[in-house]
Amino acid sequence: MEVKAFKIATSGPADVSGLQRLIADGAINPSEVICIIAKTEGNGGTNDFTRELAMRAFEDLFVERLKLTRQEVVDRIIFSVSGGCEGVVSPHCVVFTRGGAALNERHDKKRLAIGIGFTREFSPEEIGRLPQIEETAKVIRSIIESLKLDSEKDVHLIQMKGAIPSFSYVEAEAWEKKGKPLRSDMVYSRGASALASAIALKEVDSSQLSDDKVCRDFDLFSSVASCSAKPGLKRTEIMVMGNSPYWTGDLEINHGVLKDMIDVSTVRQVLKGLGITFEDQLSPEQVSRIVGVFAKSEADPRGTIRGRRHTMLTDDDFSDTRYSRCVLGAVLSSIIGDTAVYISTRAEHHGPLGGGTLAIIAKM
Repeated sequence: MEVKAFKIATSGPADVSGLQRLIADGAINPSEVICIIAKTEGNGGTNDFTRELAMRAFEDLFVERLKLTRQEVVDRIIFSVSGGCEGVVSPHCVVFTRGGAALNERHDKKRLAIGIGFTREFSPEEIGRLPQIEETAKVIRSIIESLKLDSEKDVHLIQMKGAIPSFSYVEAEAWEKKGKPLRSDMVYSRGASALASAIALKEVDSSQLSDDKVCRDFDLFSSVASCSAKPGLKRTEIMVMGNSPYWTGDLEINHGVLKDMIDVSTVRQVLKGLGITFEDQLSPEQVSRIVGVFAKSEADPRGTIRGRRHTMLTDDDFSDTRYSRCVLGAVLSSIIGDTAVYISTRAEHHGPLGGGTLAIIAKM
């Protein structure tokens, strides 16, 4: 099978004209689209409606093109839409297609492979606890197996939208009385999803985990997870990207772990792993090879970066998430030479405390 990726600039959250043109030109077969990862303008908070606007536009397009219901569309295509384009970050989307026949014989070179899957529906009391972690890890392992990778080390990005089932105040109060308060919020869903990735890839042993470790023991983390969470979503949506010798095409993915949001050396190492080396700046040809940049970022909760105090968590005028996207966006763009970078903030169990994960896809 072969994966193709198309980076498309957008003029607004509901702008799908670039995608429509590529479909009309025959570059993209809508029936082969498997996932879309997008950055939209907005504040990136819980009241950021640009994500819903973008989702509606994407869904409407594929409902019309594929002659499917809205539910059938979201059952076959994963949409990961992140709000917040602070600083130089440019609104855009990366559309991935998957087509062709599966190979029976391995190639000498490994190429980008993508698989998607969904967990079962969760109940509110399972979020942020072992049931969510175990179910999510099970589905991740199943997707990895379908990609025919040589090992877990060939997995470079696990993009997830974590479940946050709706619940009533009566349910919440009942669980409080049992001494097991609900954790149905974005923080715990993101954290549990990331730990599930770490379990699936054997970065963390399941014996190390308990409910109390989630969003408390930050020595446990994933090196490849990129998790958001959506209130009202009953199941977690999962997308796994890796390099497989049984896939064709001209794309490859590599990843690294950022120790903080100014970690330039890790960015350079990830690029070097894709055969992109440079002294001062990337050449125009090198910039054109980069198809997608996906990162998680966090304002270090300890209040310092490399020994210097930062004020991202104490500035009441501006959210720390917006600072975080702005800073990492500028760092990545200055190195890569392209401001169309995807940055998702809050990184519970994504890399070390104050750090995050980074994955880059390039044409080989």
